[in-house]
Amino acid sequence: MKPVLHSHRPHYEDPATAKENERPPKTELWTSNAVFFLGMHLLILPALWFYPPWYLPWQTHFLSFALWNVATLGITIGYHRLWSHRSFRAGTVMRAALAFAGTTGFQGSIKWWCLRHRLHHRFTDDLVHDPYAATRGMLFAHVGWIFWKTEYPRMQLIGREDLEKDAVVCFQHKYYVPLALFSGLILPTLLGALWGDALGGYFYGGVGVRILVWHCTFLVNSLAHWNGLQRYSDEVTARGNMILAMLTNGEGNHNFHAFPHDFRADMNVTAWDPSKWYIWLLARTGLVWGLRRARDEDIAWAIRMQTKRDDAQAAGLDPDDVSDSELDDEGSSGLSPESANDSSDEDAVWDYEKTVQYARAASGRCLLVIDGFVVDATKFLGEHPGGAMLIRNYSIRATDTLDTSEEFSSKDGATPAGGWREAGWAYHGGLNNHTRAAGRRLRQLRIARFDDSSK
Repeated sequence: MKPVLHSHRPHYEDPATAKENERPPKTELWTSNAVFFLGMHLLILPALWFYPPWYLPWQTHFLSFALWNVATLGITIGYHRLWSHRSFRAGTVMRAALAFAGTTGFQGSIKWWCLRHRLHHRFTDDLVHDPYAATRGMLFAHVGWIFWKTEYPRMQLIGREDLEKDAVVCFQHKYYVPLALFSGLILPTLLGALWGDALGGYFYGGVGVRILVWHCTFLVNSLAHWNGLQRYSDEVTARGNMILAMLTNGEGNHNFHAFPHDFRADMNVTAWDPSKWYIWLLARTGLVWGLRRARDEDIAWAIRMQTKRDDAQAAGLDPDDVSDSELDDEGSSGLSPESANDSSDEDAVWDYEKTVQYARAASGRCLLVIDGFVVDATKFLGEHPGGAMLIRNYSIRATDTLDTSEEFSSKDGATPAGGWREAGWAYHGGLNNHTRAAGRRLRQLRIARFDDSSK
């Protein structure tokens, strides 16, 4: 049995890319990782028999609970929301604290974890490109993927400049193994020794907590893609699961895939998401700043759209027949006052010269050509989940050539030397599988039709 996935996105690729998608990624058994993972599970078994939990002093129980929360929050707030999605910003001391907390989770370095998670969001549920695709089965999504050294063909497209420029990330990546062993196994043992229970500190505060944190996180990759509510979108298998949210400090609200850049895992104020409140409190004290939020109108539109799809399915109709543009505001592009481009006129037709002239008219202006439309993405740069640079790589610049090919780029879609390229290939799955909400935002940012027949 596989999770239900409604797939309706336009998807076009050049023959080389289509051929690439037919090939499974190259894999090699990750022996050391498999031995360590299975060995940790075997190690806890004699402790459960010879030193069961009810023999532990209360201090060891408290230590285990505290260390479980520290590791979970390090993964949730640090690895996931800060570094993977750049949902907020933090100073060196705060980043170091979050890095240390995340290191105790035994889930790899920040850089290793974030690159795979960004790839997961770019191509969610893709059998080839998603590292832990739920569509490959629940067991694979939960733990199967960690036993293999996989060569992901599109990993080269994932931005990593921010990670490689972060001194905290680089230090943790370089010394990850000793840092993890100390923080995850040695430190709990030393703390347990303070009240005469070094053995309990090691087995329960150390080994046991690592196993618990592993499976709580892995359940987000597996069960949260199989069971739960889809309030914002059913485009991918991600679901919101209250029980998992309680086990992961909010990450079980997994339908957040619709708005990954938001510092909240669920936009509902009553949703169980302690992590967002910790981030909010840290922001109030000035320790973090720049909290990113999805726009209220985008959230409301996504909820209305998903409700219409649910109603259609309940009535025995095909939910994919519900048009994305039906809920747009008045006008063909669904423009709202706060989000519309001032010069928007989809009836206008611009040639190459007019388009370049408009691009040159203001410093920093970011123009794209997508599906025959000129798109002014300048206002959207700060909202884009993948970062501004990803968009600017396809922006129109003061050049005299136009590359309309859909050829796969080996440099994250970088603009070819001496020209710029039509961004439709990148938008429709070449660089990212975009959502309905992204399609609506794209319609809002159109300013004219593009006609390059003169070139």
